[in-house]
This record gives sequence, C-alpha cells and structure tokens, in this order.
Amino acid sequence: MCSSLPAARDGSKTLIRTMKKITKTKPRPKKPSYKRQIETLAKVSEAIASSLYLEDILKLIVTVTAEVMNSKICSLMLLDQEKGTLTVKATQSISEAYNKKPALMLGKGIAGKAALTGKHIIVEDVRKDPIYNNVNIAKKEGLYSLLCVPLKVKGKVIGVLNLYTSELHNFTKSEIGVLTAVANQAAIVIENSQLLVKTKVIQEELASRKILERAKGILMKVQGYAEDDAFRRIQKLAMNTRRPMKEIAEAIILAQRIS
Repeated sequence: MCSSLPAARDGSKTLIRTMKKITKTKPRPKKPSYKRQIETLAKVSEAIASSLYLEDILKLIVTVTAEVMNSKICSLMLLDQEKGTLTVKATQSISEAYNKKPALMLGKGIAGKAALTGKHIIVEDVRKDPIYNNVNIAKKEGLYSLLCVPLKVKGKVIGVLNLYTSELHNFTKSEIGVLTAVANQAAIVIENSQLLVKTKVIQEELASRKILERAKGILMKVQGYAEDDAFRRIQKLAMNTRRPMKEIAEAIILAQRIS
C-alpha cells in the first residue's frame, strides 16, 4: 500500500490538466530527443513538487515517462521489506493481465534481480529471456525490450521502475541516465511520504500517552490510586467496555472537568 501525501483542493484538477497536456497527439520520434528527455525530468519534478496524493504522483510519473520515452508500458513496483516481494503500484498500462500479475519474489525474475543487486538490467527481448517471468503476458501485450532500474534511497533499494518497448530497442546511455534520474526522484517522494506517515503515527501515540498520563493523574489525586493501580483501572475499564484506553482516559478527564 502506498501512503498519501496531503492534497490541495485542486489536486485532481492539476492532475487532469497535466495528463491532458502530455497526452496530446503529436508525431512521436523513434527515439526520445535530448530535449524530450529533459522535459521528462522537468515534468517529474513538477509532479513531485505538487500537492497531489502519492498514488497520483506515481501515476503521473509513469505516464509522463512512458509518453516521452516512447514506452509501451512503464510500471513502478515497490518492495515489501517484510515479505520480500515486489508489487506493481503504478502503471499507465490498461492491460488487465499485466496490472494483475502476481507479486514477484526478491531475486526472482528481472525486476527481482535488479532490486536484489541494486543495478539496472537491460533485456533485449523479454519474450526470449529465460529469467523473465511473464513471457505469456509479454507476447499477448506485444512487449519486447525492457529497461529495469532500481529505486534507491540512501543506498537502500525500495522498488524498481520498468520501461518496456513495443519493438526491439537498444537503450542508450542517455535513456538509462534519464530513467535512473526519474527512479531516484520517485524513490525520494515515496520515502518522504512514508516518513510523513511514520511521523503522524508517532505524534498520535505521543498525544494518546499524554492523555493517558493526565487521566492517571486525576485518579491518583481524586481517588488516591497509586500510579500502577490507576493504569490498571483505566485498562480494566477499556477491556470491560471494549473501548480504546484513550477514550476511557478522555472520559475521565471530561468527567473531572464537569464535576
């Protein structure tokens, strides 16, 4: 699951406007020019600096990248550190078969190997590669060459970014550099989002602890409980009423205010 960044009221409108802008029909060159590659990085940076939800930012990143890099499918997979699996979290693909493909074990397949080694991998033809796991999907969707780049934060791999082509393609150093830069930016926004969530959880825990300490203080002062006894009293009331201890503590504080 991906966590969400705070969204502005016009976040959705910003996404729609940007998506329309990048999907206007234009003659597409065989290989992305240097100018187009710079545009990719600029648009990705703009997306990251926006107030969109994380899911929308990742969707916009893969959409922009696929459009400018002339990619059949661009997908971002995140690594579940506990399970050791990679799962698709964002893609511009409308292929149900690709979007619903099972999670990939770390070290398995192309993406799993890239995540394990922390190095990009190029496959000339995924339909013929013995390591690639989804040959049937590749044949069905017309996927040929693949560039898989790890998402890294402070040297730690948190996922991969996949770029597929609809014909055999030799990826240039410039293209590898652009996709690596996009992957690095995506990794940063994901890490920042996760840190925000962790910070919020910690803040909520601290707030709950303060409320509990205050309620314990009231029981100790008004009813003469020892500190441990006051805690157990709140704990017992929570168990008996099947309510969180925070709610019981808040009730004790409220009762003391109106008494």
